Amino acid sequence: MVPDPTFEVKATGESGNALVVGLSHFGMAGLSAVDYLVRHTNAEQIGHILPDEFPAIAPFQNGEPRHHTRLYHLADADITVLVGELFVPVWAAHEFTETIMEWVGAESIEEIAVLHGVPYPHGPDEHDVFHVSTPAYRTRRLAETEIQPLGGGLLDGVAGEIVTRSLDDRAPPAGVYVTPAHPPGPDLDAAILLLDALQDLYDISIDEAELKQRSEELKQYYTELSERLQSISEAEQPFGSREYPDDRMFM
Repeated sequence: MVPDPTFEVKATGESGNALVVGLSHFGMAGLSAVDYLVRHTNAEQIGHILPDEFPAIAPFQNGEPRHHTRLYHLADADITVLVGELFVPVWAAHEFTETIMEWVGAESIEEIAVLHGVPYPHGPDEHDVFHVSTPAYRTRRLAETEIQPLGGGLLDGVAGEIVTRSLDDRAPPAGVYVTPAHPPGPDLDAAILLLDALQDLYDISIDEAELKQRSEELKQYYTELSERLQSISEAEQPFGSREYPDDRMFM
């Protein structure tokens, strides 16, 4: 564990009035949602976040690397989107959030929304989006919606840090949108639920056809994988049922 991680925002472009955050987390629902959002809207990358004294990663596609934590501006919706592919553990969340809040304050961002998939126990009728929000955010953004509050629990990591700062007026009004996610992920069904909520809340229009197709393909893959593993398991005779000759050496 790195004792004193630090981070730095490198941004030059114009930001929006609201910041939408999606980070690498169990199930990848929030990250999958914001990644799809910026790839299927008129989004302009305006910056990125660099770590210091912290293990970094270098995502790439078709041989081309990219920064792991990126900032985009959606001019049509007047929002900034943070796409965080770097997993930020709880012990590094304070410094990571502090860096973001310094930038948020300098940019005069008015509210923060976090898309957050969490693997918690739930029934089949509980696949929905719930909110954990500060009073100011709830009044500003949720008064006319049907999104229900999440019953109880706690938020840790970056989401917990953002909400705590907002409660103390050290950050803009903040809302965390939570949906059940299923590891190992990516849980694309959960990402679709978050995108649906985001479209209603921020008046964004996104064609989700590609994401829904990928979700079906992923479910089919895991179904076939489960069937193959079950077949292998049934084909192998359990160790305890095998017959062995009596060994009386130690009797």
